[in-house]
Amino acid sequence: MKDITLKQIAETLGISITTVSKALKNYSDVSPKTRKAVLDLANSLQYTPNSFAVNLRTKESRTIGLIIPEVVHHFFSNVINGIIAEAEKNGYLVIILQSNESLELEKKQVELLMNKRVDGIIMSLSNESNDDDHIKELIRREIPFVMFDKISKLVNCSKVIINDQKAAYNAVAHLINKGCKKIAHIRGPVNPQNAIDRFLGYKKALEKHDIEYNSKLVYTCEKVTFEEGKLFAEQIIKDHPDVDGVFVITDLVAVGALDYFNEIGVKVPNQIKVIGFSNWFMSQVITPKLSTVDQPSYEMGVQSFCLLLEEMNCKKESLSFTPKTIELETKIIERESTLEN
Repeated sequence: MKDITLKQIAETLGISITTVSKALKNYSDVSPKTRKAVLDLANSLQYTPNSFAVNLRTKESRTIGLIIPEVVHHFFSNVINGIIAEAEKNGYLVIILQSNESLELEKKQVELLMNKRVDGIIMSLSNESNDDDHIKELIRREIPFVMFDKISKLVNCSKVIINDQKAAYNAVAHLINKGCKKIAHIRGPVNPQNAIDRFLGYKKALEKHDIEYNSKLVYTCEKVTFEEGKLFAEQIIKDHPDVDGVFVITDLVAVGALDYFNEIGVKVPNQIKVIGFSNWFMSQVITPKLSTVDQPSYEMGVQSFCLLLEEMNCKKESLSFTPKTIELETKIIERESTLEN
């Protein structure tokens, strides 16, 4: 069944298309009798406005695009919830795309959203992102754009972040304060800024507490997975059996490390203490419960949309907009994996 058009309603009632349009919008210069006839016919024919035509007229789609590395991750699912909740309050729909940590797919998704004429885009970069050309094209086209979590410092856009270096410093200082003297780091891939900053925070905490940095104690994830956590935990025990603390890039990897330690009978926290990052729900159900850095993911989603909305409104009103950066606070959540002996 074809969509009903304004023209069909107008021809059926013997009135102009303009009159039909005004009647549907409740204009005062249309008589009550005509308005009722239009509304009754529109309802009986199940007429719905052509959103594409409305978008062309208003130059708004009332949709935004969201590109994230992975949907299943607890952190990103919370960010999505925050964005959707705020978007719905303001009458926007959210198109969610997953880059699967692939730069090639990320580029295709940016192009797709531009072609769909979304009003704005929110994005967390994939781990492979080391080429900003597709992002700079968004800026060139003046499409409202916000980055969160995994960002590029080279792109002039609004951002919602945490201080990853400070948060990592606090996590490693927590291990040191609990008596750890030889601390390994399972870090993220070399490209994402947050992985770089967490690594730098690890180094800075060691230096500040007069512990010599040893590059052999740093293990680099490629995919940031549970399996890598198990693999690197095995390597740590094999290469450095005297390690007494591990700072891990994210909770998913840390849970993998804890799982391996449990399998081989390494006692956490008595023999080795472990702290993760992001406060994933699994950190509370594994044994022992995982100490972690609490990252305010839901609030990050809310603030990302609010920044995007501000830029979209400025564009609508032809006002200038200066990109802003919002830095959210983190905190250490102490659980069983770092309790003192």
